[in-house]
Amino acid sequence: MSATLGALLRQLQPEWSISVFERLDAAAAESSDPWNNAGTGHSALCELNYSPQNADGSVDIGKAVDINERFQVSRQFWASAVDRGILGDPSGFINPIPHVSFVHGADNVEYLRKRYEALAPHPLFRGMEYIDDPAVFAERLPLMAKGRDFSDPIALNWTDGGTDIDFGALTKQLLAYIGYSGGEIAFGHDVRNLSKQKDGSWNVTVRNERTHKTRTLNAKFVFVGAGGGALPLLQKSGIKEAKGFGGFPVSGQFLRCTNPELIAQHDAKVYGKAAVGAPPMSVPHLDTRVINGKEGLLFGPYAGWTPKFLKDGSNADLFKSIKPNNIGSLVGVGLTELGLTKYLVTELLKSQNGKVATLEEFMPRAEGRDWELITAGQRVQVIRRKGAGGVLEFGTAVISAGDGTIAGLLGASPGASTCVTAMLDVLQRCFPREYADWTPQLKELIPSLGVKLSEDQALLAEVRDWTNTSLKLTGGGNTPQRDGIASLAGV
Repeated sequence: MSATLGALLRQLQPEWSISVFERLDAAAAESSDPWNNAGTGHSALCELNYSPQNADGSVDIGKAVDINERFQVSRQFWASAVDRGILGDPSGFINPIPHVSFVHGADNVEYLRKRYEALAPHPLFRGMEYIDDPAVFAERLPLMAKGRDFSDPIALNWTDGGTDIDFGALTKQLLAYIGYSGGEIAFGHDVRNLSKQKDGSWNVTVRNERTHKTRTLNAKFVFVGAGGGALPLLQKSGIKEAKGFGGFPVSGQFLRCTNPELIAQHDAKVYGKAAVGAPPMSVPHLDTRVINGKEGLLFGPYAGWTPKFLKDGSNADLFKSIKPNNIGSLVGVGLTELGLTKYLVTELLKSQNGKVATLEEFMPRAEGRDWELITAGQRVQVIRRKGAGGVLEFGTAVISAGDGTIAGLLGASPGASTCVTAMLDVLQRCFPREYADWTPQLKELIPSLGVKLSEDQALLAEVRDWTNTSLKLTGGGNTPQRDGIASLAGV
C-alpha cells in the first residue's frame, strides 16, 4: 500500500519530497513477502466467500463484481507502470494461473452451478467454465483426481484468466522507483511517535535501529501503511477517527510442497469452501506459486494465534493496543464471535498429521513427507465500534483524519490486490483540491477511472487486451496493436 501510494504521488507531484521508513532491514519482509501470503490476484474468480448463497437459494454476486472491478484498476496501474518503465519485466511479479472454485457433495455442486449461472454471463467473468465431469476434472487437476472417489459429486468453476502475484517483488520495484526518482527510502528505521503541530503538520519521530539515534521530521501529510503496526501508530496520533478501533491478530501457516514431481502436476489456484461456521479467512486452497521464476505449491491456510501484530513483532502488541475507547469493541467481539474462537481452538490443536488430513480433501493421496509447514504473515483483523460493542471485519479499512493530514490502512484480504483503489481513495480523501487537477493524469494511468468496466464493454475489451499484453498475461492472436495501447494508456 505504501509503495503504491508513493509511486502514484511521484507520478502526480514529482517535486514533492517523499520519505519512506521501514522498521525491518529489507523491503516487503512482512506480509508482502511472497511466502507470507497466497499470492492470489483477488478478482473473485475463485473465492466463494465473495459470492454467498442467499436464503432463497440464489447467489449474490454483488461483492464479487466489486472486487473484480477493483482488481482491474490495479491491473491498469501496473500495466501503465510497465509501459512507463516504473516496473520491469512483469513476469517477475505477475503470472497467468487458472483460478478454480472446487466443491464436492450434491448440495455444494448445486450451489456452484447456480454461481456459474450468475457469474458467467457477466462481462467481468467472461470465459468461466462449469465442470462436473470426472474425466475433465482428472485431465485439468490430475493431482486432485488421483485416488478420488467420484461417487461423491464434484464440480469446478474454471477461469483461465487468473493470476499469481509476487507482491514482494512488486513492492520492491515500486520502492526502487521512488528511491531512484529522489525519494528517501530508509530501512532499519522505526517510527516511534506521531505528533500533530499547531500549523496542521506532523512531527514524525524515527529511530535508527542500528545506531539507536532518533530524529524528528516535519511532514504535511503522513500515511501509515505499517500492516499490523498501523493501529498502534494511528492510536499514537490521537486522531478521533481512530478511536473505537481495535485489532485481532491471527497468524497463518501453509503446507509447502517439497516434491518437484507433485509441483509439476498442478497448475492452478483452487479454492474450496470454508467449513460451516468458520470465518472467511479459513477458506482452504491449493495454490500454484511463481516466485523468482520458479513454480511452487502450497496448501492452507491453517490459523494460529499469537498476541503479536507483526510476524516480527512483540508479544505485548495486543495488550498495548487496548485503550479505554476501544475496550467495549473488543469485549463485544469476544462475546459474539464464538465461531471464530471455536475455529482457532480447533486449528491450534491440529497436529502435522491433522493438517495433512485436511489437505486430503483436495489431494486424496497426500503424504506428509512431501510437505513442510511454514509460518505465513501475521494478519490483524479490524474491530470496529458498533453501538455499545464492536464488530469484527475481515476486509480492509482506510482511516483518515478530517483535515486530510494523515491516513492509515487496517485489515487484510483482499488487501494488496485492491491496493490501487485503496490508495486512490486516500488521495481523494486527503487531497480533495489537488485530486481534481490530478484526474487527467490519473486517467492516463488508469483509463477506466470513474467508469465501471462492467457497464462499458467496449472499454473493458480494450483495457483487458492492453493489460494482458503489457503484463504478458496472454500472447499470440490476442495481442492488440501497439498504437491502440499507446492511445489508451497515455504513453
